[in-house]
Amino acid sequence: MKHIISAKNILLGSTGIAVLAALSGCQGAPQEESSAQEEGKNKFIVVEQLSSGKYVVVEEMPTTGPSRAIIKETDENGTIHERILTEAEMKELADQEYKKMEEGKSELNEEPKSEGMGLAGTILAAAGGALLGNMIGNALMNNKNVQRHNDMSNRSAYHQSKSGTGASSGSAKKSFFGNSASKSTGSSSSYGG
Repeated sequence: MKHIISAKNILLGSTGIAVLAALSGCQGAPQEESSAQEEGKNKFIVVEQLSSGKYVVVEEMPTTGPSRAIIKETDENGTIHERILTEAEMKELADQEYKKMEEGKSELNEEPKSEGMGLAGTILAAAGGALLGNMIGNALMNNKNVQRHNDMSNRSAYHQSKSGTGASSGSAKKSFFGNSASKSTGSSSSYGG
């Protein structure tokens, strides 16, 4: 049986590949846009006080409603008390901490020494962009110390999946051909070996 290859078949095959490549490229753009837009979304966070008196984020999620936080604090008797911070209260705390940061007086200006931060720093690191606007959110995202503090004091699964600090981020991903994505391949004298 003869295989007939014509210019028409090659053109159709090439066009099909080009269309598929263009479509697969288009599918990546909305995901990038949505993650950028997600940074500016309002947040719902649950903040828990540690025995050291510092605070960590234990739950975080984007919300369509106003930003709000539940603060879980333990008194001297070991009783846990929960209180809700409204968006206005969160903005006030975040704004105060951002002003301290600009003056160089915030713990966010320094390298993290241990897990947790003060309440205002925790709120600013977790929801600064949603509370104070995208410009401040971008400034916070570009500040390495703020990111380190946020990574150390944000235990939420949402943050870990978003920043890639979860347990699964250490495993190498496999490509279609079975190669690890993190490996670099060199030239080899054998083919397919």
